Amino acid sequence: MLRLFSHYIPTSIVLLMLVELVVLFSSVYIGVYVRFYDSTNLAHEYQLLALQAPLELKAGVFAVIMWLSMTATGLHSRTNVDDFSGMMIRIFISFLLGLGVIVLSYYIYPKIFLGRGVFASSLLVALLGVLITRTIFQNLDNHKIFKRRLLVMGAGIKGQLIESKQAFSTKRGYEIIGFVDIDQNEVQVDKSSLLEIESTLLDLCLDNDIDEVVLAMDDRRVGFPLTGLLECKMKGIIVRDILDALERITGHIELDALHPSAVIFSDGFTKAVSVSYAKRTFDITASLLILTVASPIIILTMLAIWLSTLGRDPVFYRQVRLGLCDAPFEVMKFRSMGTDAEKNGAQFASKQDARVTRIGAFIRKTRIDELPQLLNVLKGDMSFIGPRPERPQFVLGFEQNIPHYSLRHTVKPGITGWAQICYPYGETEEDTKNKLQYDLYYIKNYSLFLDMTILFQTVQVVLFGQGAR
Repeated sequence: MLRLFSHYIPTSIVLLMLVELVVLFSSVYIGVYVRFYDSTNLAHEYQLLALQAPLELKAGVFAVIMWLSMTATGLHSRTNVDDFSGMMIRIFISFLLGLGVIVLSYYIYPKIFLGRGVFASSLLVALLGVLITRTIFQNLDNHKIFKRRLLVMGAGIKGQLIESKQAFSTKRGYEIIGFVDIDQNEVQVDKSSLLEIESTLLDLCLDNDIDEVVLAMDDRRVGFPLTGLLECKMKGIIVRDILDALERITGHIELDALHPSAVIFSDGFTKAVSVSYAKRTFDITASLLILTVASPIIILTMLAIWLSTLGRDPVFYRQVRLGLCDAPFEVMKFRSMGTDAEKNGAQFASKQDARVTRIGAFIRKTRIDELPQLLNVLKGDMSFIGPRPERPQFVLGFEQNIPHYSLRHTVKPGITGWAQICYPYGETEEDTKNKLQYDLYYIKNYSLFLDMTILFQTVQVVLFGQGAR
């Protein structure tokens, strides 16, 4: 597990991304060879392609655009575990997306054009190279070289909490080797996974090739192995608290393990003034750019909604939400329900919701209904990336029933966020609790790098209709 700008990424994913970037870059050179393999002077063909711009630049543009397209369609995300057909669909869509962006870039800057023959050959070589790379990595992904071996100190309630995250740990490159009942409480984990310290904790770790020790003791006042843990650290074995370990394993902050002191003293939950200015600059720039590019879609959507109701209902839907520091503001959306949708009171949208109009179903599925919120971003009520804003009626109940819910309001709400790309749409209080865990991960580990990661992966939410109601 590597940490890039406070965000944790599995080592195997980083390696896959780097290898695919090299494959995409190399595919241009191989594409030139495939296109001119029967030429009497292949070196001359390479020189001709580099007349207007270096071939390295052309290959770099091709590789970066295709690589970002693959990221945008979720091919570099551990949360998407597809079978072969699902992977093929994502690759096909990513190549179509990349093709469109590359063609557009050729019109903007013609000097980087590869030529139709070389471009087609490069695409085919890139597709074949990506498929081969993916096949190899799928077979190697469960190899021990990509796994961090964990020993959990504690077999009680906290130990059972880590045990329940086995599915997460496998996806994110961890393997739980066993548990040590160090505090002698009632064992809550599978007894077959218990390990005994026969001599020293260090010997147990060395015998089992342990990479990290996780402290999950229900009561640290009883049997805390200070000497053993220090010996492990001196030998290069990492010792982690349960909250830190769960964050790395799951990609969210586990509410059941979060204590108020951890919010204050942990490495995170902070943001420099310079980063705040940079985020605001990004919000304004991105909002203006998207409003400009999407203006035809916005006009057509307004016209479609107006015609569907013959002008009887407003095109826009305004609703009070809570933002930074619980400040109320009016969020704007395109209307996707009738004006009497909440005649029985406020309620979550549900799957196959009868209140949603035919046009509303489409604009919700494609997230077009969210576009007017860009005006909220320009006004400063919202950010482009952040926790979704919630209604005051719901917030009151959530703050009473869900611990640490108020922490969501320490940052501006956003149009999209970490919870939106990692967790499906929720319509229950339990779903809200689960999404809060991802929101807190975002708040704790905020960086512009994480914002860009969320932005690119939001594309897959739109393309595949994830979480829409």
